[in-house]
Amino acid sequence: MSTSEASVLIVGGGPVGLALAADLGWRGVSCILVEEGDGTIYHPRANTVNARTMEFCRRWGIAEEVRNAGAPPDFPSTVLYLTSLQGYEVARIERPTYGGGERGRLRPLLTSPQRSERCNQLFFDPIMRGLAGRMPSVTLRYRCRFEGFEERNGGVVATVRDLAGNRAETIAAQYLVACCGGRSAVPKALGSRWEGDSVVDYHLNVFLRIPDLWERHDKGKAAFYFFLNRKGNNPSLIELDGDTLWRLGIRLGRERIAPEQVDVAGIIKAVIGDDIPYEVISSLPWTQRSVVADKWQRGPVLLAGDAVHQHGPSGGFGMNTGLGDAFDLGWKLEARLAGWGGATLVDSYEIERQPVAQRVVNEVRENQDEVVDEAELAITEEPGPRGDALRKRIGEEIVQRRTRVYISDGIALGYRYDPSPIVVPDGTPAPKDSVVDYVQTSRPGSRAPHAWLGEGRSTLDLFGKGFVLLAFNGAADQAEGFTSAASFRATPLEVKRIDDPAIAALYERRLVLVRPDGHVAWRGDAAPADPQAIVDRVRGAG
Repeated sequence: MSTSEASVLIVGGGPVGLALAADLGWRGVSCILVEEGDGTIYHPRANTVNARTMEFCRRWGIAEEVRNAGAPPDFPSTVLYLTSLQGYEVARIERPTYGGGERGRLRPLLTSPQRSERCNQLFFDPIMRGLAGRMPSVTLRYRCRFEGFEERNGGVVATVRDLAGNRAETIAAQYLVACCGGRSAVPKALGSRWEGDSVVDYHLNVFLRIPDLWERHDKGKAAFYFFLNRKGNNPSLIELDGDTLWRLGIRLGRERIAPEQVDVAGIIKAVIGDDIPYEVISSLPWTQRSVVADKWQRGPVLLAGDAVHQHGPSGGFGMNTGLGDAFDLGWKLEARLAGWGGATLVDSYEIERQPVAQRVVNEVRENQDEVVDEAELAITEEPGPRGDALRKRIGEEIVQRRTRVYISDGIALGYRYDPSPIVVPDGTPAPKDSVVDYVQTSRPGSRAPHAWLGEGRSTLDLFGKGFVLLAFNGAADQAEGFTSAASFRATPLEVKRIDDPAIAALYERRLVLVRPDGHVAWRGDAAPADPQAIVDRVRGAG
């Protein structure tokens, strides 16, 4: 039995596993990713790449590639609620800070160098696979099945099977990260349990090809069409490539129904109209859950993505939350492997990320209520004053109650690591949580604010490889204590002097210490009395 070695073994080749492999590779950490499948995405899944994920993509150098994949960059991000494409428009939600639409009409970005973009996993996963595959320290092993592991000498030894040759192999690694979903054997081996509702309801997604659909209705181009009519099932039609590819979502309810028993043809006819040709490419039944795992780590074994949090697609949070897990974990694993990360650094991963996942799951759960009473569905299609009045009332309710589903910068960019043991609080009150709105702050635990430094360069472009101490208003002369303390612990730290008074006001303090993942670790108007204690705490050795 042959044996391979790597610093990190990643199980699962979806977007979360690929993101972790890419980030570790970007940092020069050796890792092996094993994936039982061949890596091909046959059916559309996640469709939103939010602004924070796009900031990660910017760091890795693939932001423009993602922006130009899938739907064209100028394709509108509008959300429409209709009775059908041939029927009545009920509500319209515009998203001026999201990608799409005529660029000159979009609201200027003030809080991020990147817009949220729409790039389905059909197109996003191959980009991530290409990125990870270009990293010299990354090995991607497709058609390789993970079969089990044991902890040994502070690390792990895993057994895998090369399916092409049916050969069993072992891989020795210092860390194992399972990014392989909730059915993986790894969470069970850790004793990890789901907390929440394991079955909310059942759904069927249908992958469609519909040529020239734009020419067959008068509702205009939109990213999402949601339908309210007597057929029920809360169907949705989501465009994927701006041309002929679509995903039809059908809610089946609390009782499991075999896909072949679903009147897919009737639902398609009800939403797009009669005599419009289409092709069903594939169908995928899935179960909506609302759960967060109680345990994310045991020793050198960690869980990420769907292995620790699952919820419905409302808001497009799923894949993005998983990539946030990978981004939090990447720099911490590098730090431990390089020797400058303290003994409790990796332990902070669950403490930081579990509340973020719980907030997302709670938000999705709150948006599961019906928009229209079942008894009123037929009236939505009725012409005349009664139908007009109902559509007006329902439309106003949708805009009021559903805007937070599609405009969610407060969740995408506003999550904080308040309870983290590697963040130094300064006693200031936490800002009010909001789903829709995001107000930048340098409060410790928050994402460091974005501001343009000139020539298309953002403050966020300063962060990544190590800690960065931002010095404003002539405070650079107080940085020596930090640089000496970091040097003594072999901890990478750079001092960046910024003289722009507007950016200094945005950052609120004269000295702001930012972690490699772009979150603020400490801030103050003067150097601390014991910079060594600060450095030790933020690197997980305090």
